[in-house]
Amino acid sequence: MKILQVALFCAAVACSTASYAQDNPQMNLPRTPITAGMYLIDTQVAATPDQRATGLMFRQHMPQGEGMLFVFDFPSEQCFWMKNTQLPLTAAFVADDGTIVNLADMKPQTTDSHCSTKPVRFVLEMNQGWFAQKGIKAGFRLRGPAFKNP
Repeated sequence: MKILQVALFCAAVACSTASYAQDNPQMNLPRTPITAGMYLIDTQVAATPDQRATGLMFRQHMPQGEGMLFVFDFPSEQCFWMKNTQLPLTAAFVADDGTIVNLADMKPQTTDSHCSTKPVRFVLEMNQGWFAQKGIKAGFRLRGPAFKNP
């Protein structure tokens, strides 16, 4: 019985999350600047359930130096997949103070799950390779109005 309850709960969560997603790219989200050392990232902010569910789905292109910051209400394990996402991306799972907890390269059009290794409130998605090209790894501290840092 417990297994059935868990399965029904998971199905309900998956259905409710799927119902938030739209079927075209969202291009006009609010923006906030994030700095990664000497690099400025022009960041769209996905803060509502609808915005987070759609994320970067259906995008054909994202300029270098641009990203999407997913903002959640409280820290928890965050897991992302790439269904309906056509761009190869890297997800930076970010703590409240802006410290990158871990990075995950994600292939387009897959349902593989990519998760934070610790509870986080933020996930920053960038074009795949952007972090590596800049030498940015886990432990690096991002700065910006979203994070609790000076």
